[in-house]
Amino acid sequence: MTDHPAHQGSPDADPADPAHHSDDADAEADTDAQAFRELLRGLRVWDVAALPSFDPATAPDEPLPLFRQWLREATEAGVPEPHTMTLATADAAGNPSLRTLMLHDADERGWHFASHRGSRKGRELAVRPRAALGFYWPAVGRQVRVHGPVTVAGPEESAADLHHRSTGALAAALVGRQSEVLGSVEELARASEAAWERARREPAAPVPSWTLYVLHPEEVEFFQGDAQRRHVRLNYRYEGGRWARELLWP
Repeated sequence: MTDHPAHQGSPDADPADPAHHSDDADAEADTDAQAFRELLRGLRVWDVAALPSFDPATAPDEPLPLFRQWLREATEAGVPEPHTMTLATADAAGNPSLRTLMLHDADERGWHFASHRGSRKGRELAVRPRAALGFYWPAVGRQVRVHGPVTVAGPEESAADLHHRSTGALAAALVGRQSEVLGSVEELARASEAAWERARREPAAPVPSWTLYVLHPEEVEFFQGDAQRRHVRLNYRYEGGRWARELLWP
C-alpha cells in the first residue's frame, strides 16, 4: 500500500490538505517536546558555592529544635519565603491534593496552618484528618517532610491567629468563598475591594469560617543534599511515647 504523496513530503502536496496541516502540527509538537526536555535536562540543582554539611550524630533528640534551626538558617541564607510549605491532604476516596501555603507556628503541639473550613483542604481534613507537609530550601539543599494527624483549634485561637496577621491576610479571609467557582475576575476585584475597606475599618472583623489547624507529627524527615549525591536523610519517628531516630538511604 502506497502512502499519500502529502504524507511523503512531496513538493506537489496541497497546502490546503488537512493531512498536510496535521503533519506540520505533529512536527511542531515534536520540536516543542524536545525543546522542553532539553530545558529540563539543562537545569542545575543547588547551583551554589557550597552546601552546608549536616552531621546527624549531632542532631537533637526531638525534631522541633532542628526544624527551627534549619528554618532560621534558610532565612539567613536568603531563601525567599522560607515559611512557605506544601500541604498534602486527601478526600474521602483517598484522592490526594496539594497546595502551597504558609506555616503559622511550630511548637510542642505541632505545625500550625490555617484556612477556611469550606475550602477544599478544610473539607478534606474534615473527612480525613491527616496531612503531610513539605518544606524545600534550595539555597541550602535542604528539605523537611512532616506527617501525622491534624486537629482543629478552637474558635478563639483561630480568630487570634487571623487577627495577629496583616491587613491583607484579613482582607483575603473576609473575601471568603475559597475554592468555589469564580464567575469573573471583575467579581473578585469588587469583593476584594470591599474586603480591604472593611479590614482597614474593622481590624478585628470576625471571619467565622477561618480555622487554625495543628498537625501533630508522627514522623519528621530531614534531608540534606550533597553535590556528590551522598545525601543525608535523618528520620524521626514518634513511637512508644518518645522519638526514635534512623538514617535512610538517599
